[in-house]
Amino acid sequence: MAEQTKPSEDIRPQDVSLHYDTRLPKLSFLQRMQIPILGWVVWAVIRILGPTIRFEVLGGELAGRHYRPDQPPNVYAFWHRCIIAGAWYFRNRNAVLMNTTNFDGQWTRRVIERLGYDTAQGSSTRGGLRGLLVMAKRLEQGVDAAFTIDGPRGPRYVAKPGPVMLARRSGRPIIVFHIGLEHAWTLRKTWDLFQIPKLRTRAIVLIAPPIEVDKDVDREGLEEKHQEMQKMLERVRDVAENWFSLSEQERERERTIWNV
Repeated sequence: MAEQTKPSEDIRPQDVSLHYDTRLPKLSFLQRMQIPILGWVVWAVIRILGPTIRFEVLGGELAGRHYRPDQPPNVYAFWHRCIIAGAWYFRNRNAVLMNTTNFDGQWTRRVIERLGYDTAQGSSTRGGLRGLLVMAKRLEQGVDAAFTIDGPRGPRYVAKPGPVMLARRSGRPIIVFHIGLEHAWTLRKTWDLFQIPKLRTRAIVLIAPPIEVDKDVDREGLEEKHQEMQKMLERVRDVAENWFSLSEQERERERTIWNV
């Protein structure tokens, strides 16, 4: 017999509607004035810093070192901390990113669209299911989908389930990555310990092997895949963040492990 699920008393109709609600929130006049200014300023900073970053890529041959625009699409997941370096490295690849509808999401949308990305409006707290439907459609059209997986406001380094759900629906694998920077400004008071690359810094892009999610997987199997994604995100983060403190011999050993 098919497994029967008992409706949770904690889930109300308005909660379900909330996950399809992508209406923009009401903003103050000052916030509306700030959106275009912040969008241009942040884009300009990325446009100045980005070309000076010297990237080395490990793993993920088709996603990184030998990327081609005609290859099948993937579902990408990465920590919010490295969004600037990631947005620059993967720019102009016709990818769609999940983007929150709040104030921060409205100005960041302008930044990432200028870098060649499309956006699906939604987040884990509002409009997420509608955003996933948009991303599923774009995957069918051959476009990559990506998540800042602990965003938009954390908790830091705790992965949300969106990529696993999308991978099951689409049949496309999840690819996680992290970017470690040799020299960066770290915003210590932000929830994600956000990093801004310094001019001419070296960067390591560590891309993990694909995580496949079967379309017929049950709820328990989904949770197992979610935990697999969480552990792989932690692994690539730890290696990438410590990369520039390793000896050259240790780096060569890591290159051998990841470049297979």
